[in-house]
Amino acid sequence: MASPREGGKPDVTQIVDHGVADQLTSAPVRPTSAAALARVQKAQNPGFGAVLKAYVSLTKPRIVELLLVTTVPVMFLADKGLPSLWLVLVVLVGGSLAAGAANALNCYIDRDIDQLMKRTSRRPLATHTVSPRSALIFGLTLAVVSTVLMATFTNLLATLLTAGAIAYYDLVYTMWLKRTTPQNTVWGGACGAAPVLIGWAAVTGGLSWTAWVLFAVVFLWQPPHFYALAIKFKADYARAGIPMLPVVRSLRRVGLETVIYSWLTVGASIALWPMGMTPLYGVVAVVTGALLLVEAHRLHGRARREEPLKPMRLFHWSVTYLTLLFAAVAVDVFIQ
Repeated sequence: MASPREGGKPDVTQIVDHGVADQLTSAPVRPTSAAALARVQKAQNPGFGAVLKAYVSLTKPRIVELLLVTTVPVMFLADKGLPSLWLVLVVLVGGSLAAGAANALNCYIDRDIDQLMKRTSRRPLATHTVSPRSALIFGLTLAVVSTVLMATFTNLLATLLTAGAIAYYDLVYTMWLKRTTPQNTVWGGACGAAPVLIGWAAVTGGLSWTAWVLFAVVFLWQPPHFYALAIKFKADYARAGIPMLPVVRSLRRVGLETVIYSWLTVGASIALWPMGMTPLYGVVAVVTGALLLVEAHRLHGRARREEPLKPMRLFHWSVTYLTLLFAAVAVDVFIQ
């Protein structure tokens, strides 16, 4: 498969055909290197601990943690205090299982390209520690359990949002957007921001303008966050034929979009301030937002000057930014 040219588009037909063909069979893809072959041989007789660790790995726990960082503060704000601890526990467990289900199914669908990328070559399906069929059953089981849990202990809207987020991530983003358009990161952000709406709906049974503003913060935050990661692993995505923006557009263009979405993120976070938030939240939003903008502009400046980029600075700070901002949301509730 030819790599995408700068400013052009990858061969979408090859990408889609390769992905769909692999999804229709549970036969493992042949390892592409001696190192991959060695991992397969080592994985032929994994112990119980290794298998358990592999199944946990399928759920991508670090991503789940980040999603929960946004969910709990939103529940506090929706309740204007401390909601039922039982409800918080149900949403945390249900949300974790739902995110884990979406991630496990993502690993199943992406098993063809995971073997081609260094960053993902050690995932359980790429190393054959877990079979594709087992991963599929595991992901679907988590999806059913999470949906039933939410339906039993929350409400219809929260349940529908949970099921919709799983379906969107795997059917819309993973199977379609990721493999066909450089805007995959932007539109894929809807499922990453869904926990905000799920947490709000679980408490109130509905969605307010405040909930949608918080959704916008997380939705707009994701392009700068993931563009930084895509720059770091640009060669990986090119090798797998995935049209991430840094693969098919110039780094100057990526830097410009990073700046634009960073400004939009900060703007959305400040828009929340007059919606009943205290000056504490406002100060945190302004200060952390300013630091996010500094990193985004630094990345863009280096790209314009064609200097070596340090995208992981922005990546790591973006995680800290979101954590601090939503911590401020939680604290703000209890000082009003």
